[in-house]
Amino acid sequence: MRIPFVATALACLLFAGCAPRPVPNEVVDRAAGAEVVFLGESHDNPTHHARQAGLAGALKPRAVVWEMLTAENAAQITPDLIADRAALESALDWEQRGWPDFAMYYPIFRASSAARHYGAELPREQARRAREAGIAVAFGGEAREYGLDRALPRAEQGAREALQQAAHCNALPERMLAPMVGIQRLRDAMLALAALQALRETGGPVVVITGNGHARNDWGAPAHIARVAPEVRVFSLGQTEAGQTEDGQGAGRYEADVDADAPARDDPCEAFRSMNPAPTSVATPAAAQ
Repeated sequence: MRIPFVATALACLLFAGCAPRPVPNEVVDRAAGAEVVFLGESHDNPTHHARQAGLAGALKPRAVVWEMLTAENAAQITPDLIADRAALESALDWEQRGWPDFAMYYPIFRASSAARHYGAELPREQARRAREAGIAVAFGGEAREYGLDRALPRAEQGAREALQQAAHCNALPERMLAPMVGIQRLRDAMLALAALQALRETGGPVVVITGNGHARNDWGAPAHIARVAPEVRVFSLGQTEAGQTEDGQGAGRYEADVDADAPARDDPCEAFRSMNPAPTSVATPAAAQ
């Protein structure tokens, strides 16, 4: 299902006092019937974040799961901390950890200030363990239930590797692709695990703020929930950018997807070209998230 909705939200996001950008009523109505709601994004698109803030305000979740935060980061968050934007950004060590401008994300915190917050970011030590010992070992005791102890079907593995390569401007050595897909699978499983924990502990609804790739029903975090807790009602929203094809950044399967204008960006492939003069496709690294 595709719901056209093109808006510019940057002015709103630069000022904490403005109202979140409204979202299509059809999306709100369908999301309201779910226990876990995945809100996909392109990480640097302000309109996507404004929609997430609008949905968070409409759904009034009891819990929010963040791809961008570790469990330790999220445990610090209180309504009083959210009320102080500078203090919240500092406490979360946001800028140092490499995520896009906090101004785009802060309205989501404001819209869900009464919720309990959970982090699902993959810590560096756990990522290192995944590279050395495998994703099943890194994930731990529930790896089998989440399907991390076995290889993907060949077609899916190939499709995932192709997306990783395209997202990195066709500049990656072939040997890097399979490990990158493994880390992506681990991140998907961690998001699902955190969402189910949040649902158990708060009763829901739970909103998950994450990249489009993790919000896919066919192989993202929703697929893990369908595997380990099929009784849980899940809604996933993908957010594409106007003019993208089905192989673009928002490619995948969602209950609904909405369009937005793409923000102005530098050429994401320029850094790869400086290292490798071979021709590359133009893609944004966020596509693989």
